[in-house]
Amino acid sequence: MNVLNLNLSASLNVFKLLAKPSLCLPHATIATFDDLPVPLDKAFAQDGRRVDIKAVVLDKDDCFAYPEANEIYPAYKQRFEALRAAYPGRRLLIVSNTAGAGSYDANCKLAEQVEKATGVTVLSHRVKKPGCGDEIMSYFRQHPETGVTSPRQIAVVGDRLATDIMLANMMGSWGVWVKDGVVPLEQKSIFSRMERKLVPHLLARGYTAPEPTSPFE
Repeated sequence: MNVLNLNLSASLNVFKLLAKPSLCLPHATIATFDDLPVPLDKAFAQDGRRVDIKAVVLDKDDCFAYPEANEIYPAYKQRFEALRAAYPGRRLLIVSNTAGAGSYDANCKLAEQVEKATGVTVLSHRVKKPGCGDEIMSYFRQHPETGVTSPRQIAVVGDRLATDIMLANMMGSWGVWVKDGVVPLEQKSIFSRMERKLVPHLLARGYTAPEPTSPFE
């Protein structure tokens, strides 16, 4: 039953993207995790716009770690610790389509391993990205000490446009695309390589990342 729900969710999100291609466009782009500005407000400060990022949702695979690895990629450890310092406690949350995802990590063993290796909470979620925005907002509502009262106060950082960045835009949050990631380009999946061509294609046709507008408020 859960698998059926997950497949239906994925199908519906594909239709959303076809209807509104800008849902996969990031608000900011960086080459690697080591280029992440801390605090993240600086990534979105354009044209005098003031952004108040109180929490960060962080992807794992090919973002700050190799896929199927729990440890932080060595070259990114210093930046990761700076991010933890800027967003302490539950203000930093790992949301992965492997660790913590119900259909992949049903017993949350992977999530426990990642939490132990990083010191950061991994969200246990039923629906994979990009469809788990309600579960993320439920987490922050359960932890008011984070100060998060709106999705506009959340930045989503990840390497995939169709999951991480689409999640950000569907939530009404800010999206940071890690363009190059940890995995070398020649070893990336065909879908990941196709996404790299999608952003310039859409920008050339006048599409822009949508201003965060939340369905959860």
